[in-house]
Amino acid sequence: MKPAAPAPKASSQDALRDLRRRLRQPPQPARTKPGSTPPPIAAAPAESVPTSADRALFRAATAGAKVLGASIHPPPPGLQPAPPKPFPHQSLRDERLVLLEAMSDELDLDHLLETDAALSWRREGVGSDTLRKLRRGHWTIQNEIDLHGLRRDEAREALGQFLRTALQREWRCVRVIHGKGLSSPLREPVLKHKVRSWLMQRDEVMAYVQARPSDGGAGALVVLLRSARRTERGG
Repeated sequence: MKPAAPAPKASSQDALRDLRRRLRQPPQPARTKPGSTPPPIAAAPAESVPTSADRALFRAATAGAKVLGASIHPPPPGLQPAPPKPFPHQSLRDERLVLLEAMSDELDLDHLLETDAALSWRREGVGSDTLRKLRRGHWTIQNEIDLHGLRRDEAREALGQFLRTALQREWRCVRVIHGKGLSSPLREPVLKHKVRSWLMQRDEVMAYVQARPSDGGAGALVVLLRSARRTERGG
């Protein structure tokens, strides 16, 4: 009887193909016998807590280290922050002084006002029809300022700033509330006369009239301002 021939050795290519085939196959779940308990799921390893020895090693490894602070090297010229602009204190003081000088308390009111009972006023070159239109509400009142209760210097400064803003924003008609002076000493309307005098000294003021009862009556003025784009000529 002849001995059995030895099985041929598998080549490396056959082994590689066999490995690829097994890798492509989905994993088969482990089969358990009926009634048997499935194997327990392995718990995730607990986070390691550094021991006192670990802390000692860390301190030894970082001994001599310095905390980084601000850089001692200046930033490049292009990255340096721009210095803050100086606050124009002197310019504000100059503007305030100009406003105060532009509205003097020495003006004789009686020689410059119209002779009507409402004590209206119009600049030279402005027609009398402008006053009539102003009394009738021809121009819409676009804004107002209330000076009632302010001291004289406070009211003068506030009025000057208000008129400058009105000119910049191209308001043509505004209302200035000065009050009736009933709470003033001796019940004299001091601020009422001052406001009328100050308005006449402002170049942007073309005319004013006493407000209608619905707009404040004797305690307010309706003021017509010149246009920022052209000079007023007769309303």
